Amino acid sequence: MMKKLSVIMPAYNEEQTIATVIDRVNRIDLPRGISKELIIVDDGSSDKTARVIQGYINANRKYKISYYSHENNQGKGAAIHTALKHVTGDYVIIQDADLEYDPSEYSHLLGPLLDGFADVVYGSRFRGNNPHRILFFWHSIGNFFLTFLSNICTNLNLSDMETCYKIFRTDLIKSVDLKERGFGFEPEVTAKISRIKSVRIYEVGISYYGRTYDEGKKVNWRDGFRAMYCIFKYGLLKIN
Repeated sequence: MMKKLSVIMPAYNEEQTIATVIDRVNRIDLPRGISKELIIVDDGSSDKTARVIQGYINANRKYKISYYSHENNQGKGAAIHTALKHVTGDYVIIQDADLEYDPSEYSHLLGPLLDGFADVVYGSRFRGNNPHRILFFWHSIGNFFLTFLSNICTNLNLSDMETCYKIFRTDLIKSVDLKERGFGFEPEVTAKISRIKSVRIYEVGISYYGRTYDEGKKVNWRDGFRAMYCIFKYGLLKIN
């Protein structure tokens, strides 16, 4: 039976990049005859993001795209929650609506799942020889620190807990009771996935084409403190 990959794309004020990202997702060919569906959730954008999405869908009816929207901005986690309700694929991957991550690497990420080794695959920006844009020193220190704290609490040895590219078996991610509605999704899902008995988590090196705040980057120091709170709440204290 042919497998399907569900691509979840949360979007907030990405009018400049989202059409390009949608097109890149739609145009990639997946290995072993795997089909794909794209589920976009506009999280209450205040720019022309919704208009761009709808315009792309109207002009490209041949692609399987589902589109949902929030009336108000609720956070990346909330957009993922909405999208998960509509997933029909065997696997789920999260794709940001900017140009920081390359959809052509889906096949690489799917490998350990399709070969029967993994239940979850994280795309690490800090492994392998893939291109990695040089940007903010303190952001990299923050990423390493948050991953280190997360690993202490989960007993995992991840190199990039905060990565966008996480791909799950659908039945697995749907079995997790997710609560975080913002960027706290990353440490929460990592902590809760780690507690699943006999779960097999792999990492694969990916490229990273990071952007500056002038180019639209949204994560800030407040999100870092929220991530620490979520690491201790869901990882150390194991609160559901």
